Amino acid sequence: MRHLLSKKSFVLTAFSFALARVSYCSVETVQVLYPRKNIPALAKYFGTKARYEEVNPYLLDDILAVNKSLLKPPSVNCIPVHLTAVIRHGTRYPTTKNIQKMHRLYDLVSREATNGEKWLRDIKTEWKMWYTEDMDGQIVEKGRDDHRHLAVRLARSFPSLISEENLRSNRIKFMTSSKHRCVDSTVAFIEGLKNLWEVKDLDFSHEVNDPLMRFFDQCRRFIEHVEKNKNALKEVDLFKSTSEMKRVQRNVANRLRLQYSKVTPDLVEAAFYLCSYEFSIKSVNSPWCNLFDEVDAKVLEYANDLKQYWKRGYGHDINRKSSCILFHDVFSRLDRAAHEIRFGHVTEAVTVQVGHAETLLPLLSLMGFYKDETPLTADNYALQGNRTFRTSRIVPYAANLVFVLYDCEEGLRLQFLLNERPLTFPSISHSAPLYETVREHYKDLLEGCNFEEECELPKTSCSKCSEL
Repeated sequence: MRHLLSKKSFVLTAFSFALARVSYCSVETVQVLYPRKNIPALAKYFGTKARYEEVNPYLLDDILAVNKSLLKPPSVNCIPVHLTAVIRHGTRYPTTKNIQKMHRLYDLVSREATNGEKWLRDIKTEWKMWYTEDMDGQIVEKGRDDHRHLAVRLARSFPSLISEENLRSNRIKFMTSSKHRCVDSTVAFIEGLKNLWEVKDLDFSHEVNDPLMRFFDQCRRFIEHVEKNKNALKEVDLFKSTSEMKRVQRNVANRLRLQYSKVTPDLVEAAFYLCSYEFSIKSVNSPWCNLFDEVDAKVLEYANDLKQYWKRGYGHDINRKSSCILFHDVFSRLDRAAHEIRFGHVTEAVTVQVGHAETLLPLLSLMGFYKDETPLTADNYALQGNRTFRTSRIVPYAANLVFVLYDCEEGLRLQFLLNERPLTFPSISHSAPLYETVREHYKDLLEGCNFEEECELPKTSCSKCSEL
């Protein structure tokens, strides 16, 4: 089957790559440099509030750079035939709930904090509380840029698939969650491609699909057993009372010269949010960041990871199983491409699906990525310094999972990328194994993992749900 496309695809690849380079040079407005001097030492601990650039620091020098030393086909004779990308929305404003916490903190600090330090004077006299409740998680301009830039980088990385020809011929499909931040990110991704190729004569549509991109809202077992169950996140609540968290509270209270009792865990979290949002949204090293050192930041990162672990990751089995529907959707697209390539043409060259951190984490967990030998709990922080489940590195803003199917001489191979870096599948050593090897590895999930069955509530009452 491979010979049917090899010559044509190599020509298209070379032509598209050349076109991408020319277009990239002509669209100077797309390139933005973010100064390194404004990066707080805490930036790598911001968890799900982290900037994408902290995962790939080379982007600070060139936001459109592609790490060619990492992004390589399985071999020179392999031709990419299909790409599916599952992407988190770009940088956003805080949610209403967090904005309310930030206001309470700001009011307390403005009224009572008295340490005489310059950074505190800056908070009281220079810094203004500009976050308003109507922002409520909406995308910011930096978030749109996250997706515009990602679109260009992926087009440069896979020029024969993410090409102007495929865009114009409707071989690139766009799907999104209904949330404005996801819809706006999708529109920005499309803008990035249109700007790259200076496409001005056409508009491109996207499909809103919450059952796929917000599957957690459709899974009744998850909603009842985790979302609405106070016991589901007991490890998170217990961690707030540990010596590590109390030390952070004391540190913040001492730096502000406030009574310890007034600096609650919620307000400590709000202060950390202010530091992270000011940086992720405006690339500013905010005076709020002075409330923490790196030891504090590591504790707060763990608190966030603990929450994601028990609500979206390995903490409860239904967290992972709720993503069965998206898992099957991804592999059905790969299966369709694998079937069509035998006849020389893949109908859907690229699928771009935009969702949330809550979309990506369950899917990664279902597939066995970032599973630590020891579960994350409230009492083992000291043992988790080298944990792999670190949301700062896994799901920053604009995080992306990319599945690339290649047609090679020995058969079809599948490459998996996380945040534009190749990642091996669990228990498979090859960086781009044969597609059939991957399917065999996930055989139980492909043949089972039925979303309706997994998400159906048991017939017995679940009034307490103390055992999950």
